[in-house]
Formats: sequence, structure tokens, C-alpha cells
Amino acid sequence: MTDGEKAPAFRPLYQQVRETLVRRLIDGVWTPGLMLPSEFQIAADLGVSQGTVRKALDAMAAEHLLIRRQGRGTFVALPEEGRILFQFFRLAADDDTRLFPDSQVLTRARGRADGAAAKALQLDRNDAVWRIDRVRHLGGRAVIAEQITLPVTKFSSLGEIRDLPNNVYALYSEVFSITIGRALERLKATAADATTATRLNCQPGHPVLSIERVAFALDGSPIEWRLSRCLTDGFHYQSDLR
Repeated sequence: MTDGEKAPAFRPLYQQVRETLVRRLIDGVWTPGLMLPSEFQIAADLGVSQGTVRKALDAMAAEHLLIRRQGRGTFVALPEEGRILFQFFRLAADDDTRLFPDSQVLTRARGRADGAAAKALQLDRNDAVWRIDRVRHLGGRAVIAEQITLPVTKFSSLGEIRDLPNNVYALYSEVFSITIGRALERLKATAADATTATRLNCQPGHPVLSIERVAFALDGSPIEWRLSRCLTDGFHYQSDLR
């Protein structure tokens, strides 16, 4: 090893096994709802101990990629509405009630990536993107105004889908075989502009929470750039840090 080079980071064996198994999800070898082979079979296939496989599967279950069913086996998680939604939806009522949001799509249009979208999605400026504008309601009240930007290369047939569902992450998985594995968010206090104020029925300049999110597929590629403007009158952003 030459001066200035860093020693490769050590990764526990179970993490290496996890990466191998996640690749099976990415490549579609293991599809949603499929029952996995036994831990013994996977261990024999990979040439590792059964305990290592169990630890890798437990890690994937903790990430909501797999479902462990006592006495039945381990299954690839289905893109079930509530589970995925609340994994990434963090707005809750001040009394800690987790309300299920409804969404109203206002516009869906194909356009070109500007500088911010290109940077977030690792695209070239002017690459084709979809932009979805929608309002999300909690308890019948308009609380979130957001714009979702997606690369057309990953979602070429999005325009053919008549009604976009409330939970677009389930759509990504079911129709486009893209599973969102993680998301990076940046939060900032700001003021409602005229468009946001109209959509959220508040006054321009009213305080809102701005959330910028980049969502990544299991292979680490950025898939979605989302800008949300949230009212926090009676609501708060809740994160469970473990």
C-alpha cells in the first residue's frame, strides 16, 4: 500500500451477505411476496454460516425489505400501503396521532431538468423529467404542498398511468420494479410563497416547514427529488432515532 492510500474499510461478513441478497431484489431474482429459501439453503449457496445469513436477513427485515412470519418463513415485502408510507412519511398530529394522508394530484407534466433537479438526480441539465404537483391532506385539511421530480429514463411510461396513487413508492415498486431503500432529507423553516399559500389555504408569508428529499433505489441511484412545504399548525415532524 502506497503512502496516502487508505486501508479498505472492514465490512462484517453479514453485511457482505446482505449486499448480495439485496442485489437479488434489485435484479428481480427475488420478487415481492416470494418466500425465500431456508437460511440453511442460502448459507449453503453462499458458503457462509447459517448464523451469518440469519443476521443478514434480520438486517433486511429491519429495513422493511423482508417480512419474517413466525412458523411460515421469510418473504420479500410487498409494497403494502401503510407500511411503506409511514416508513417515509414523518408528519404527525401534535397529539401524536399518525394520520393517513390523502393526495390530490394537481398537475403532471414532462419537462427538462433544471440545475437543482439535475444535481439531485445526477442528471445532465435539460434531461427529460416528470414533474408531479400535488396537495396532501391530513384529517381533511390541506397540510402539504409538494412537487415530485422523476427521471423519464426510469419512468418512461408514467404518462400512461391514468390515476397516480397516494403512495407513489408502491407505484415505483409494482409498475417500474424500483424499490426505494432510503431517503436523504433536508429540513428548513421558511415562509409560504403565493402558490404554496393558495394550495394550503394560508396567507403568503405564513411559516411552513420545507423538506427537500432525495430518495434512492436499492442500488444507491437517486430516483426521486421531492420538495414539500408543510403547515405545522397542529402538526410536527417526527423522527424515531435508533
